[in-house]
Amino acid sequence: MSTPRLTTPRWNVGHARITRILDLEAAGLGFLLPDATPENLRSIPWIAPYVAGDGEAVAAIQSFVVELDGRRIVVDTGAGPGAREAIPARIERATAYLDDLARAGFAPETIDTVVHTHLHFDHVGWNLRPSGGGWEPTFPRARHLVIAREWAHWTGEGADPERAPVDRALRPLVAAERVDFVDSGHEVAPGMVLEATPGHTPGHVSVRIASNGATAFISGDIMHHPSQVARPEWSCTWDSDPAQARATRLAFLERMAGTDVVVFGSHFAHAPAGTIARNGDIYRFEVVTPEE
Repeated sequence: MSTPRLTTPRWNVGHARITRILDLEAAGLGFLLPDATPENLRSIPWIAPYVAGDGEAVAAIQSFVVELDGRRIVVDTGAGPGAREAIPARIERATAYLDDLARAGFAPETIDTVVHTHLHFDHVGWNLRPSGGGWEPTFPRARHLVIAREWAHWTGEGADPERAPVDRALRPLVAAERVDFVDSGHEVAPGMVLEATPGHTPGHVSVRIASNGATAFISGDIMHHPSQVARPEWSCTWDSDPAQARATRLAFLERMAGTDVVVFGSHFAHAPAGTIARNGDIYRFEVVTPEE
């Protein structure tokens, strides 16, 4: 963890440019991935970039900014300023998210769309930012895209507001008429489509980006750590339907394996982009280095 790493690396996928904006990195994921123990992780020979010095799994909370067809689109908005202390893991590094966003050339007012893969707290946290003792939209010009089924689930009876704080992070935007409720299959921009990948949450989607013969996927929470590429049977404790989440993950890996599709792991730390390769009867994540 001592090696400096870019907080805003970029990749080119066809004519699309994808920039990672880091919110924080955390180690000690036993609360989330009980099987990802240091002992079990040592059985995966290529996992070193994604573990801390003590062998604990490291995950990131981050956004991806997609520049495509003249658009600036943020995929997920991290944990935000109010949730870091509530994360039950060791925080290895926290960044100045809004400063990094601006330094990367993305002043918040230049963002035209925000996509939410799902509504857990670590994907909606920077929807609003502190302002004058209250809160204001972080991205004042942006339309926020929310899957209708996901919204119905988290606003229904028995929903957990700690996991998906829709009242705090989304209802003010709904009241301001800044939210569009869409279905899976929705085309955000030419070649950028929201694909249903349910299981982690009922309305969970991943983002497919196809441009000039190249393809990328921003996976959302199909996987929380690259170890699940090698061990797709490892489940996340926050999966609403673990069996469906596992089936979705296996189908996704099988679909990606052996292709040149660049997968961006929404929680993959340090080196979040890679392709899926076959490793005997299992899969391996092969890092794609950023352009800058």
